Amino acid sequence: MATAAARRYAEAVFELASEEGRVEDWQRQLRAITDLVSDPAVAAVLKNPTIAPSRREELIADTLEPQAANLARLLIEGGRVDEAAGILDEYEQLADEAAGRVRATVTTAVELSTDDRERLGRQLSERLGKEVRLTAAVDRRIVGGLKLQYGDHLIDASLANRLQQLRRRLADAS
Repeated sequence: MATAAARRYAEAVFELASEEGRVEDWQRQLRAITDLVSDPAVAAVLKNPTIAPSRREELIADTLEPQAANLARLLIEGGRVDEAAGILDEYEQLADEAAGRVRATVTTAVELSTDDRERLGRQLSERLGKEVRLTAAVDRRIVGGLKLQYGDHLIDASLANRLQQLRRRLADAS
């Protein structure tokens, strides 16, 4: 879950990117920042208060494009290096909404084949009337069936959920 600060950064960057017509470019730049700061060695340097901010900023200035370096500089100065992944996630959600895309996650007990993922993505796209970006996850605790989450919707057709419902019914009946 992204923080309120990550949301604000993402909204500001998205507004700028939209005005400039560079939504995809900024998405790549945010991904580059996230990849950079997710490296434990780099993150340790960027978060180290004993290293002068100017030295920390030099590290990223050589690695990133100028605009991305400016954003990374703001994150370093504000002590928000850990927010990079949240900013990217929020930005991607804004970009998807603007493009009329929907993000969905399907969770199953076993890994879905590529064909099954594609078929499920197509069916969901047809049902919603929008392009769906489907992510697959595996959670053996659901035993069987699947969980499908998109937007604020959750469809839980897992065997674990059905067993839990049955337990409740039996407990209520006694």
